Amino acid sequence: MKRKHFISSIIPIAATLNAVAKGKTNISPQVAAAIPAYLKTGDTIGICCPAGHITQAEIVPALSKIKEWGFTSRVGSTVGKKDFTYGGTDDERLADLQQMLDDKNIKAILFARGGYGAVRIIDRVDFKKFKRNPKWIIGFSDATVFHSHINENYRVATIHSKMCNSFPEDWSKAEPMQKETIESINRCLKGEKMKYLFTPNEKNKTGLATGELVGGNLKTLETLAGSKSDIHTDGKILFVEDTGEYLYSIDRMFWNLKRSGKLDKLNGLIIGGFKIKTDDAGEAFGKTIEEIVLEKVSEYDYPVCFDFPVGHQKNNFALKCGVMHTLGVHLNECRLTEER
Repeated sequence: MKRKHFISSIIPIAATLNAVAKGKTNISPQVAAAIPAYLKTGDTIGICCPAGHITQAEIVPALSKIKEWGFTSRVGSTVGKKDFTYGGTDDERLADLQQMLDDKNIKAILFARGGYGAVRIIDRVDFKKFKRNPKWIIGFSDATVFHSHINENYRVATIHSKMCNSFPEDWSKAEPMQKETIESINRCLKGEKMKYLFTPNEKNKTGLATGELVGGNLKTLETLAGSKSDIHTDGKILFVEDTGEYLYSIDRMFWNLKRSGKLDKLNGLIIGGFKIKTDDAGEAFGKTIEEIVLEKVSEYDYPVCFDFPVGHQKNNFALKCGVMHTLGVHLNECRLTEER
């Protein structure tokens, strides 16, 4: 047996033994996700718009930072195009993405922005060449479609992070948190073992768990339920975030997670940022985010942490989806650490 194949075969076993040693028995039977090659100086990052539109001028700050990181960039044909809310028609967005997926010289694809549109093209994307030569897919929000679809169907790791429209025009005037989160993309791409330390919420459920990190935008995950892009969560650490939703809608989405079994056999749950719409007058929902979540997980004993720095906010750190992590939720600190 070739060494590469042998190592790939023992990783899931090692992860299982590690989890069993920690008292976990709900381990996913899936093989470990493949890790795309980390980038080196001179490698090319492609930029395209599989969802919303963006102008050429708006991606300039991202291009400058990519160059500073030591990479080159290739701007796709959809940047600068506009078809109502989209970065070009479905056919144009599909063709642009497909070209970048198939090009061996492009080592990572950074989505220019989110919005809406990925679900309209995902079933037409040909991942054959991508599967043979995996590369990093980078983005969040609507990009959750790709994170979930790729994880479930091709078992390749991806990066959940900010996109081009989050890079500041003037880096010297950017807040430290904004800079740190954008730099975390560079650290992920260069293969740094990531670690996140953050302040605990008093509503957290403490504990320690190891599992594959999966998740993304909660509303998007809900819309993928029952499709070929639907994600499986058994034995994994799930993270979710959302924006522009009423509390009752968030409650409904968490009921969807519970009723579909996605909360039953988790190893850990991470709640990121939630920007909430104000309830209509006389229609107050009456529960906080913490109360909504804790109601759904009351029967489970895995750790749950709130206020993780991910989501539609400045403190939105890059996360490697499909990669093993350890989540430690303690009274004095919370820590998420990438495992190797």
